[in-house]
Amino acid sequence: MEKQLHETILYPDVSFPYIMYTHTIHRSIPEGRGFNDLHWHEELQITLVTKGKLVIQVNGINHELETGQAILINKGALHVTTHLTHNGQYVSFNFPEKLLAFYADSAMEKNYVLPYTNSSLVSLAIKGEVEWQSQVLEMLWDMQKKFDMKKNWGWEYEVSIKTVQLWLILISNISISAEEAPKYMKLQQERLQLLLSFIHQNYSNNITLQEIADVAHLSVSECNRSFKRTIHMTPYDYLIKYRIKKSSELLISTHYTITEIAHRVGFNNANHFIQSFKKHYKKTPKEFRKFRNEAID
Repeated sequence: MEKQLHETILYPDVSFPYIMYTHTIHRSIPEGRGFNDLHWHEELQITLVTKGKLVIQVNGINHELETGQAILINKGALHVTTHLTHNGQYVSFNFPEKLLAFYADSAMEKNYVLPYTNSSLVSLAIKGEVEWQSQVLEMLWDMQKKFDMKKNWGWEYEVSIKTVQLWLILISNISISAEEAPKYMKLQQERLQLLLSFIHQNYSNNITLQEIADVAHLSVSECNRSFKRTIHMTPYDYLIKYRIKKSSELLISTHYTITEIAHRVGFNNANHFIQSFKKHYKKTPKEFRKFRNEAID
C-alpha cells in the first residue's frame, strides 16, 4: 500500500488522542511522517525545534525556525520539513481540536476553537520575540519533558491543561478574519492533495503530465501553475524528486540492483536514474548505498 498524503495518526492510547513525535533526518520516534515527507492531517500540530535549525513549508510558504522556536499548523494544511541541520531535531505535538473544546457543542468549541481552526489561519510561527511567545515556548519545552518522562498518575490531565492554557494564550494574541477560509483556497488545497496523491500512488508507472492534470480536471498549464504556486516546483520535478526519495529507501532496505531499483521507481533508463539521483544526493546510487550501510554498521 503506497503512502497517502493524508496521515491517519495512530495514537499510543486511543482514549487519549495525543502524540509527540521526535524527528531527526534519519528517523521518527514513534514511527510517523518525518523529515521531507509532505502530508496533512485532521489534527492540529505544534512543532518545536529542539536542536539545530529547520525549514518547514506549510501550504507552500517557507518558515525558518531555530532551536527553541516553534510553529502552530492548522488542521488540513499541507506541510513538509524540507531542511534540517545535520544533527537537528524537532518534536511535533499532534492532537485533535476536540481536546480544546472539552465536549461537543460546548461554548468553548463555538467561541474559542472552531472560529480559529475553521478560519483562514494556516500556520503561526512562534519565535519568542514577544512576552506571550516566550511563555508559549516555555510551555512547549515543559510538555516535551512530560512526554519523555515516565508517565505518572494524572499526566494526561497535566498535558491537557497545559495544551488548553497554551491555546488560550495563542488565540488571545492573534487576530483572524471573520470569514471562513476563502473558498478558492480550500479548493486549491483539495486539488493539490488530489494531484499529489495520484503521484504518490502511481510514481512507479510511466505517468504523463496530462494524466496528472486529468485527475483534478485541469489543463496542463493550470496544473503546472498550481504546483509552482504551492510547492515551488513543476509536477515533473516533484515526480522525479519523489521517485528519487523512494529509490533511496530501496537502496538502504533491499539488495536490488541499481537497474532493478530504477525500474521499480518508474525510470525507464538506468542512466537517467543515476544522473537524477546524483543531482539530488551529490552521490551515485552505488556510493549512497555504500555510505549509508557503513553509517548503519
